[in-house]
Amino acid sequence: MHRVSPLDKQKGIQGSQFTTPRFTGLLEERQIRISMDGRGRWLDNVFIERLWRSMKYECVYLHAFETGSELRVGLTKWITHYNGQRPHAALAGRTPDEAYHDAPTPSGPGLTPDQRANSSAVRMAA
Repeated sequence: MHRVSPLDKQKGIQGSQFTTPRFTGLLEERQIRISMDGRGRWLDNVFIERLWRSMKYECVYLHAFETGSELRVGLTKWITHYNGQRPHAALAGRTPDEAYHDAPTPSGPGLTPDQRANSSAVRMAA
């Protein structure tokens, strides 16, 4: 199966800065398809809203970050955990990294104890 790069199709770009020949020319030079029809944009928004909700409840609200640098480090750790260690029910117990790279789905019903332990936001925050 051929994987499409996240930049392969630029969806839902709006505004004059994104429709100028200067910008669209750069995309075309890199063979990035441009889609401005708005189809599928609502679905993109659902996934982003879920990501933001998880980030807020599992990282931001649990820590009293005092500086932008602390916030950057905390978010970097959380995103690394979210993509590489935290299993997702919608991905059949796989992490986003495993799903993207076509790793096999864990066998057996539900998540293994190790997967459940890795999905704990409290454990990740330590």
